[in-house]
Amino acid sequence: MSKRSSLPRPSRLALPLAVLALTGGLTACGAEDDASASAAGTSAAPGFPVSIENRFGTTEIPAEPQRVVTVGFNDQDVVLALGVTPVGERELLGDYDAATRPWAQELLPAEEIPTVGGAEIDVEAVAALEPDLIVGVYSFMDETVYEQLSGIAPTLAQTDEYADGATPWQEQTLLTGRALGREKEAQQLVDDVEGRFAQAVEDNPGFAGSSLALDLTGVGSGHYLLGADDLRTQFFTDLGFAVPDASTDVSLERLDLLEADVLAVNGYDRADADADTLLAALDVVTEDRTVLLGGYSGDVSAALGFGSPLSLPYLLDDGDPSTAVPALG
Repeated sequence: MSKRSSLPRPSRLALPLAVLALTGGLTACGAEDDASASAAGTSAAPGFPVSIENRFGTTEIPAEPQRVVTVGFNDQDVVLALGVTPVGERELLGDYDAATRPWAQELLPAEEIPTVGGAEIDVEAVAALEPDLIVGVYSFMDETVYEQLSGIAPTLAQTDEYADGATPWQEQTLLTGRALGREKEAQQLVDDVEGRFAQAVEDNPGFAGSSLALDLTGVGSGHYLLGADDLRTQFFTDLGFAVPDASTDVSLERLDLLEADVLAVNGYDRADADADTLLAALDVVTEDRTVLLGGYSGDVSAALGFGSPLSLPYLLDDGDPSTAVPALG
């Protein structure tokens, strides 16, 4: 096997075109109104009280929430997409400036939203904001924290149907819509975004069944293969790609686990990739079937991490070409 000194060179393409270059370009998704436009400004539906089962019990919401605090790492996006501005939110971990995320700019308030903890939820900070609903579907909260938060206000946690942090964005949106009294708006939002994915899949039938390895760099031994149990793979599976069932650490001796029809490397920019000679020796790299998603402080990596009905359409075709992502060939 021949070895190249670096991964494929970048061109000025946003993520969808970079990924889709494997089987042909992605054309316009056809829906003129994006997800945020279809949801923002809608009015809340009647129907309270609402009862929603979660993995720790039942969330009882007596009336339409007026003060919503989000304690998950992406729940603020879902709430914003449904036309509600949270009065408090979980601080995003890492170096990314979430306040400037392009897919939510039109929905974010002029004043900064107070934060209620980062790595851990600050229960006292939540209480100080006097919420009447706490949303934490993507919060990784345990039962102890759930009980503490439930003592403050009705708390929406994830169900026991999925692994921690693996609730599909569709289910998260619908759960949150029920809690806010906006079920119809939530269903319309899901339909709109799914329609955009469906158009992309129709335009690129070669995606169906193609294997994809999503490599998270800088974790464990340095490489971590993400599976269907991680929210960050959902963008690719919604396009028809197949990913492993479970996430796993990848030792340097087993980098062959990253061999797939497509390798997407999250956390690597050009310089990082050039320095990783072991990765550069993989067939999926030497055969130009690899896409770099950029560093964790970039919009593409962050949009994958949010995995929301706002960030996913951004990844499909709304990315700023100035935030170039390496393409193949």
